[in-house]
Amino acid sequence: MTLRANWSYPTAVRFGAGRIAELAEACAAAGIARPLLVTDKALAGLPITAAALDVLDAAGLGRAVFSEVDPNPNETNLAAGLKVYREGGHDGVVAFGGGSALDLGKLIAFMSGQSRPVWDFEDIGDWWTRADAAGIAPIIAVPTTAGTGSEVGRAGVLTNSETHVKKIIFHPKILPSVTICDPELTVGMPRFITAGTGMDALAHCLEAYSSPFYHPMSQGIALEGMRLVFENLPRAYADGTDLAARAEMMSAAAMGAVAFQKGLGAIHALSHPIGAVYNTHHGTTNAVVMPACLRFNRPAIEERISRAAAYLGIAGGFDGFYDRVLTLRRDLGIPDTLADLGVARDRLDELTEMALQDPSVGGNPVAMTRENTLALFEDCFTANP
Repeated sequence: MTLRANWSYPTAVRFGAGRIAELAEACAAAGIARPLLVTDKALAGLPITAAALDVLDAAGLGRAVFSEVDPNPNETNLAAGLKVYREGGHDGVVAFGGGSALDLGKLIAFMSGQSRPVWDFEDIGDWWTRADAAGIAPIIAVPTTAGTGSEVGRAGVLTNSETHVKKIIFHPKILPSVTICDPELTVGMPRFITAGTGMDALAHCLEAYSSPFYHPMSQGIALEGMRLVFENLPRAYADGTDLAARAEMMSAAAMGAVAFQKGLGAIHALSHPIGAVYNTHHGTTNAVVMPACLRFNRPAIEERISRAAAYLGIAGGFDGFYDRVLTLRRDLGIPDTLADLGVARDRLDELTEMALQDPSVGGNPVAMTRENTLALFEDCFTANP
């Protein structure tokens, strides 16, 4: 099977090794003549970024870059990016990197023509209708990790630097016009990033599959996404040059982001405040809390997870699936508990309140209350068997 294709779902996707060479063509297809490439500080000086800029430059599109993107980007990063975008007379964004760069790049394009504060567009009810759709610049997304799936998403996550709360900013036109998924761009990822982003993809698929809402299309995508992660993440982690495994993980990441239209749950409700307060890596945090969340949700999802285990070729139903998650975490060097991430118990009351305000709470199969959410956080400090 050749892992190269053009897809039109959920947007135009150019998938396959070497397809970064089509970046200028993608800009033309989106109507972008003066792109601003948005990436993070670590990626800005790497050869893959220089190669992408070379493609743009050779086509007469310049090589403008904004890279002041924090691991958990906030409104200060957004304001700085908007200043560069407007002063440079840009007409579109190439969001290039992991989830942080993709999210911020998308939000720079979104906010480039808005007059209201970004917080007015939080994913609450119909707040997205407040935006001037004509003021949203076109977006090209180029992921360099395989985890968040932001390259096929209609939202961006932004941390409020004053309250340390992560907010989801939504609008249908935040969905990139064209996405280039080139697995060669992920080859140089450090192993811990491969592990953390891969576990983020698994968390998206697992929570979407477990969500109680009715969305059979997303549920089917989530199930196949889990299969791709279990089969390919260990390979990508063991050998970063395994392009087939890298490609399958890029697919799994995109599938997770499509699937979680069905909902997320406790894993993300806990992970978002931890990341906002302690600046931890999002996917790694998801992986740390995943076993406790599986135990927490077991009464509601045991039968469903047993069906998934059968499809995935995992013996033992729920227990077999749970053990496979623990084995995968150990093989990837994921920290075992929240204490290993540097999270302190003396802030659990604060984290609990933040978790209960997170929009992911509504998709959890077990209703989350102050009492059981605090107990769940406590359980995340217990060593897993």
